Amino acid sequence: MYITIDGRTESATLTDNAATRALTARLEEAPITVTLNSSGGFEIWGALGFTLPASNKQMTAQPGDIILYGGSNICMFYGSNSWSYTLLGRIDGLSESELRAFLKAGKSNISVTLSLNQTTGIRQTESDERKSGEYTLQGTIAQARTKGIIIKNGKKIIR
Repeated sequence: MYITIDGRTESATLTDNAATRALTARLEEAPITVTLNSSGGFEIWGALGFTLPASNKQMTAQPGDIILYGGSNICMFYGSNSWSYTLLGRIDGLSESELRAFLKAGKSNISVTLSLNQTTGIRQTESDERKSGEYTLQGTIAQARTKGIIIKNGKKIIR
């Protein structure tokens, strides 16, 4: 899963449980954007807007953990706390200080987007002028005597 905050995207590895399977099914439909707030000096959290199946266990959440709380709230930890949670996953590869910066520790109204791919939009495309040959509709290179519809420089040509 990918987490995007203020245009910065980080990856997270999800655990395999009923909650993450339900979350993944929702993310396959579309990214989810939630508003999270800092709380207790160790997490940002907020309502998902829907409920996921919980399998709570007493645990101590660590920096980077992504937790389901109360079946309908998501928590992302930059510190630690002991409680009964459902572990959803873990943010990959950030130190505790990097997590604090990424998760906007101490801030409120943090817009967080969860998605299954890292692309959040195409800003610009570039053509490769060196490969401006002629192609068939199947994407193969068109030979000089190929008849039918040919694509050349992004335009359709009928031969």
